[in-house]
Amino acid sequence: MTAELVRGQNHALPQTRLEIRVSAGSPVVAGATLGDENGVVRGAEWIAHPGSPQLPGLEVSQQAAAGHRLAVDLEALPDTVHRVTVLLALPVGVGGPTRFGTTAAPFVAVTGLDGTEIATFTLTGLDAESAVSALELYRRQGAWKVRAVGQGYAAGLAEMLADQGLAGAAELAASIQEAVARTLARSVAPPPPRMPEGDRVRQASGPSDPGPAPAAPLQPPAATPVQPAADPGTASVSASAPGGPINYAHPRRQHAAPPTPPPTAPPAQPGQAAQPVAGDATGWSMDERLYNQIWGMFEDLARAAAAYRSAVDFAESRMGQELDRSLSDPRNRIGGAADRAREEARAKRDELTARAREVLDRDLAQLAAEAAVVEPALPAAYAGWDNPVWHAHRIPMELPMALRLGDLHLPERTGLRIPLLVRLPLERGIWVDSGRTASEAAALMDSDRLRLLAMETAVLHAARLLAVYPPGEFSVHVIDPAGSAAGPLAPLVDAGVLAGPPAAGPQGVASVLAHLTRRVDLVQMAVRAGAADSLPPDLDTGEQLLVVNDFPHGFDDRAVTQLRYLADEGPAVGVHLLMVADREDASAYGPVLDPLWRSLLRITPVADSHLADPWVGHAWTYEPPVTPPGSRVLEQVLAAVMAARRAAGR
Repeated sequence: MTAELVRGQNHALPQTRLEIRVSAGSPVVAGATLGDENGVVRGAEWIAHPGSPQLPGLEVSQQAAAGHRLAVDLEALPDTVHRVTVLLALPVGVGGPTRFGTTAAPFVAVTGLDGTEIATFTLTGLDAESAVSALELYRRQGAWKVRAVGQGYAAGLAEMLADQGLAGAAELAASIQEAVARTLARSVAPPPPRMPEGDRVRQASGPSDPGPAPAAPLQPPAATPVQPAADPGTASVSASAPGGPINYAHPRRQHAAPPTPPPTAPPAQPGQAAQPVAGDATGWSMDERLYNQIWGMFEDLARAAAAYRSAVDFAESRMGQELDRSLSDPRNRIGGAADRAREEARAKRDELTARAREVLDRDLAQLAAEAAVVEPALPAAYAGWDNPVWHAHRIPMELPMALRLGDLHLPERTGLRIPLLVRLPLERGIWVDSGRTASEAAALMDSDRLRLLAMETAVLHAARLLAVYPPGEFSVHVIDPAGSAAGPLAPLVDAGVLAGPPAAGPQGVASVLAHLTRRVDLVQMAVRAGAADSLPPDLDTGEQLLVVNDFPHGFDDRAVTQLRYLADEGPAVGVHLLMVADREDASAYGPVLDPLWRSLLRITPVADSHLADPWVGHAWTYEPPVTPPGSRVLEQVLAAVMAARRAAGR
């Protein structure tokens, strides 16, 4: 369980190989100092900084950036080292902020090598400081602990280094800033790191769902240690396990080219932020760089909103404390003293809130500018249905790495939308919640209208999956027990893209479930036995999607058991579930179906605030995908799917 530290609090470290992640509202310099048993830094060789990024057991970034990952191996530190202090400083002379009080509160997390957070600390309350000791790892009675420090220094890096006993602190601070100025480059907050293919199975990347029907939390793929790169603006990822660097190969990706350098932004004018560029992130291809960039934007928006909300809460708390102190003196309760105290406290609160809003607005403007260049550059799998890319879409010959399920936004700026991307192949099923009790917006709608919208949403997801898979490698089966979804299903049926007619009645339900259960059983046995060649020739080994409407209507106990089996075991062998259901309709089954609902990613057919990000846990408003009014883009895409199948002889 993650410990959320406050200033001065400490927490035991369960392991010695760690990663320290830094997220800030603007580029900062990140470094670390080593201290002896008295906390004294004995010399410049005891400091890891951009000009000298590596020490035994410690490595930091070579540039200023809004996001950092510092690698720490406590067992590799010299025996004389008893303390590691993580420091942050604002770069000097580059036109950026000159004090932390004008930028979003930095956030620091100590994690294991698998990405699991051990302790986090948000550095609130900073004002005129331009350097800060964020936290320290210290040795106590043979064990290591982490302490949240948050000690700021208005005179900057030189004052901070001098406070730790370093001789020649001013000279070293100047050399660090000079090294930073030479390599300063805009960076995007790192997205979820890629996993080696052997470790990648069932690692999900997306938001979690804390709503009325909670799903199992989705987290970014487990992290591997990220080492600072030699070149500015890039990051290389190395594996902690023996065997060399991470294999970035993706299923069905045939190329083995090295990562393509991301495009560079045009030079910024002095005092201005760099112009945003689509694909401004690391990756093997433009699609991967865009995927990573979107994740970076997602995290940046989450952190910026968290810093703003924290600052507002701090301002309110400070006003209350000042009023309590002032009015605790009986002499201040008479005459105009009490009124003046209230006015002064409110004025300070308003000033702090206005400053926080100014920082947030600046960050939001940056992200909006980035979104404006990223959205038009997205490939079809990531693009909204209103993106012109769909009008010239051709069915790909290899599987993309992710799929867009809709958009997310926060109340601080509802117009700034972040695409909700999930990795492919799907690593868990999807549930389109058609219940009126699922959200406030749903409660205001007619039940029949809501069910219709839910099925239309499911059809759009199924069509998008068909459009981004290579021809013949993805099949869609539909269970519609009462035939109530004939209207929404018409585009799929008319285009002929379904594996068969929608199954109706108990016999149809049983037939489809038996077919897919058999496929899962046979593929699982073949994989375990290492005998893939022994599969029956009539078995379709391509990915399969089962769309279920109005569950549990038409399902008996055996069918319910088979559906649960497909939800649990299917994704690992290429059988995926897309359910349209109202959980209340299945309430007669009681808690026996709770694992089913938790195993699915819940989305809604109307806008609803039920998804939570994996960094700070904001409630994000999910906007389902829609096609533009009057558009025939869906029919055009499905026609392209059939044309590609005929060309491939499928």
